[in-house]
Amino acid sequence: MAKQPMLKFVTVDRDMPKKRTAETRKEDFNEIYAEFAEQKAAEQASRCSQCGVPYCQSHCPLHNNIPDWLRMTASGRLKEAYELSQATNTFPEICGRICPQDRLCEGNCVIEQSGHGTVTIGAVEKYITDTAWDNGWVEAITPVADRSEKVAIIGAGPGGLAAADVLVRAGVKVTVYDRHDRAGGLLTYGIPGFKLEKDVVMRRVKLLEDAGVEFVLNCNVGEDITFQDIRAQNNAVLLATGVYKGRDLTGPGAGAKGIVPALDYLTCSNKLSFGDTVPEFESGELNAEGKNVVVIGGGDTAMDCVRTAIRQGAKSVKCLYRRDRANMPGSQRETQNAEEEGVEFVWLSAPKGFTGDPVNGVIVQKMRLGAPDASGRRSPEVIEGSDYTEDADLVIKALGFEPEDLPTLWGEKDLPVTRWGTVKASFGTHKTDLDGVWAVGDIVRGASLVVWAIRDGREAGASILDSLNASAAVAAE
Repeated sequence: MAKQPMLKFVTVDRDMPKKRTAETRKEDFNEIYAEFAEQKAAEQASRCSQCGVPYCQSHCPLHNNIPDWLRMTASGRLKEAYELSQATNTFPEICGRICPQDRLCEGNCVIEQSGHGTVTIGAVEKYITDTAWDNGWVEAITPVADRSEKVAIIGAGPGGLAAADVLVRAGVKVTVYDRHDRAGGLLTYGIPGFKLEKDVVMRRVKLLEDAGVEFVLNCNVGEDITFQDIRAQNNAVLLATGVYKGRDLTGPGAGAKGIVPALDYLTCSNKLSFGDTVPEFESGELNAEGKNVVVIGGGDTAMDCVRTAIRQGAKSVKCLYRRDRANMPGSQRETQNAEEEGVEFVWLSAPKGFTGDPVNGVIVQKMRLGAPDASGRRSPEVIEGSDYTEDADLVIKALGFEPEDLPTLWGEKDLPVTRWGTVKASFGTHKTDLDGVWAVGDIVRGASLVVWAIRDGREAGASILDSLNASAAVAAE
């Protein structure tokens, strides 16, 4: 009888790929985790309990078949593991790197709940697909038909790319419009290389280009081409613009020079990683070198900013967050990485105002947690008389993102939006009330996770195909 390859969580401890030391990794923007070796990946995959109700799978937005590809990895069947992994996920190697597994699959692992330490699902997922790329198992996309229908996608982020993948495989002619000079959206310009090296994104973009997807870059819809023209030229349009408008600060001095939006700061840094010349960096405006940096916010974008500032050679880096560690929205793993690299977290604190122009200080007011708000989280309350000033030569606003006013920007008053400015789209089909227009990702959900955008894009691609097929059937009658 074959030896049982699984259920080894009792005898095998949880282990992550080795992390480079903080001193080493803060000198560059390379990914901080090493790759699993085949033996180690199989060993860690073998810890899976193969439970009858896989909570890891049900708590994954893509419902990835995690237990099965863990079993295949443990058995050395890596190609089969990859094929199963990519069957439900357009970008498994990206999700393996940047998904907050501690809040999704790993956080709901049964053996984690029983005190044995979760299976390292994300690291194994990354290993499987990186191995597939290395061995040539990631095949070129070959459309199954040559269809005449044309679909436009506005936004080349994860939602738009996932939909493009579905549509081009079916033989639909796909054009993707994006305001940036490279495709990928936040994958390219919003997430630092130490979490997601850029060649990982670019090889996926090339796969789509080679399949026939046309990318129209440096294109602002509403300026370089009208939304109405895009609709007129295509059988369907998918909105996947994301949300790029950063929430602003208030208080005295909030408009001072040296107070910058998080996305501007991260985009500048990521452009440098491509070898681009960035005037705002060369002038020092978006360069943390030698400066006292204060980042305001407690989400993953704030973590990206503080860790980027460390790598740029900041004199000091502090993160102000109005709640405590237990109530912050960002990944605990990222917070730990940031602390190891020298970031100081100032919990229960919020900016009241700013001194100097250019800025030279943040007036901080201390907070305490009061009664829970409507969401169940305890609301921060100001402690009167607790103000003090933090030195700051660069202040980065990482307070979250809001949608742009698309109906006004695009001159399309009939585009249905919510009171928050997000686009209204049907759950499941992602179709809007505007004829032939679908919408996915953050522009519908508000700022959310990459994995949700991928799910939306895959579903919308299938929904658009259903609509095109229905129209073709009617035309054939």
